[in-house]
Amino acid sequence: MNKRRLQSQHGIFFFFVLMQFADGDLTYSIQEELKHGSVIGNIAQDLGLDVGKLATRKARVEMEGSEKQYVGINLKNGNLFVTGRIDREELCGEKPACILVYELLLENPLELHRLSLQVQDINDNQPIFPKDIIKLEIRESTGKGARYRINAAHDADIALCCLVSSVIL
Repeated sequence: MNKRRLQSQHGIFFFFVLMQFADGDLTYSIQEELKHGSVIGNIAQDLGLDVGKLATRKARVEMEGSEKQYVGINLKNGNLFVTGRIDREELCGEKPACILVYELLLENPLELHRLSLQVQDINDNQPIFPKDIIKLEIRESTGKGARYRINAAHDADIALCCLVSSVIL
């Protein structure tokens, strides 16, 4: 019983010690499919860090739960930049929000910062209709404002079928 209480107290102590080194969070909003090398933001400036110490403190970003890196840090100027193709549909599928979470690590002394990248969708996929040609036969006596249903289209950007519900005259 005493051993568990002691372990619990040590765990709480280490939690608070580590919390001193987790200084702040940064959130950036970017569009998917940015070119390799595109600058997202300047972490040194945004966190108030000395750019000259980024290299000596071995600054790096690591993505939680993934070995694939999509961003990197330029240690000479503090810019966070795109290193790999960021495809929102591939990474987040049908989720309404797509957020990539990284840890910015600095050594000597240890410092942790959480980086969140909100990936915004661009319309890079055209809707696909089941038929290329839609033929409508409309009578001459049809009144103004009449509506006609057409078939659903699939749009890979939103990963859902969307129905163009009507054609209005």
